[in-house]
Amino acid sequence: MKSSNLIALSIAALVATPALADINVGVIASLTGPAAALGAETKKAVALFPTTVGGEKINFIVLDDGTDPTNAVKNVRKLISEDKVDAILGPNLISTAVAMADVANAEKTPMISVAPLDVSGDKRGYIFRSEPSADLMVNRVVADMVEGGAKTVGFIGFSDSWGELLLKALTKATEGKMSIVATERYGRADPSVQAQVLKVLSAKPDVVFVGASGTPAAMPQITLRERGYKGKIYQSHGVTSKEFLRVGGKFVEGALIPVGPVLVAEQLPDSHPTKKNGVAFVKEFEAKNGPDSRSTFAGASWDAWQLLQNAIVTAQKAKVKSGTPEFRNALRDGIEKTSKLVGTNGVYTMGANDHAGYDASAIVLIKVENNHWKLVK
Repeated sequence: MKSSNLIALSIAALVATPALADINVGVIASLTGPAAALGAETKKAVALFPTTVGGEKINFIVLDDGTDPTNAVKNVRKLISEDKVDAILGPNLISTAVAMADVANAEKTPMISVAPLDVSGDKRGYIFRSEPSADLMVNRVVADMVEGGAKTVGFIGFSDSWGELLLKALTKATEGKMSIVATERYGRADPSVQAQVLKVLSAKPDVVFVGASGTPAAMPQITLRERGYKGKIYQSHGVTSKEFLRVGGKFVEGALIPVGPVLVAEQLPDSHPTKKNGVAFVKEFEAKNGPDSRSTFAGASWDAWQLLQNAIVTAQKAKVKSGTPEFRNALRDGIEKTSKLVGTNGVYTMGANDHAGYDASAIVLIKVENNHWKLVK
């Protein structure tokens, strides 16, 4: 599929070009390229979005960025200038989100990222996100490392913005608690990480943290286990899809991962705030996509829609007409005023100084057990 190809989705069916009176929502996802496994989850979530809100028709216009920031920028410009979208959901990667955010801010079009994009300072504007920050997730991982008695950690991660973000988060979280004794990087499309793994092993870390995402994140763990590493291996929350389990097989057994709770919704205690919504989402999602097809990426995409849907309802009550700058501004303001919205993957409270709003208490630690996700704590 070329990145310029347009897929207009209404639930699971293709629909005609949207009328100007409709509410038009652009969705940008990595449907091809190295991050295709992530984009596929967003597309599955979109297929569950409603066709109407408050009696107004919603058109979802989905574009493939090809895991390429340049394509992402072309797509967001097309959505705004040609398709006249009222808001944008996505993308899946920080690198594409950063590129898109500048355009969305300049065009004053609200965007809710499902990648953990930095939404502070000048970047805030019209940009929000539904995914918890790398800092929150890595803090959860390091807390478990320390609790388990680990003193040293080896890092092997992507040589891109995602890998850099995770390494920075690990460096910050381990300060005064642990030592990072090895730091190795690799490309998403690299065929091997043998050299990097040998360097990590030579440092003899108590535990290893893989700072990657999607199916390419399985390769370091496979290689570590093949080389005889017996210590705990932690992965980032960017690996939680069925494809990661398929590619990693027996080698990713025991992997420890911090996640939003939708992945283990049924295993959550009844006191967990997202259990009810998470279980309902999983039931609907797996009825359409098959058993064990859930993912945190689909959950984050669904929560992004929940944030936008609430804002749409608010704008409708104010009788602001869709397709206008006033409507886009109303959506932006509505998202920013979100208070204690319970999603599938977390609880959100936004504000003028917080366009992420993710409650860290929702994060859980899981492990891979018998090729399934198992709640640890």
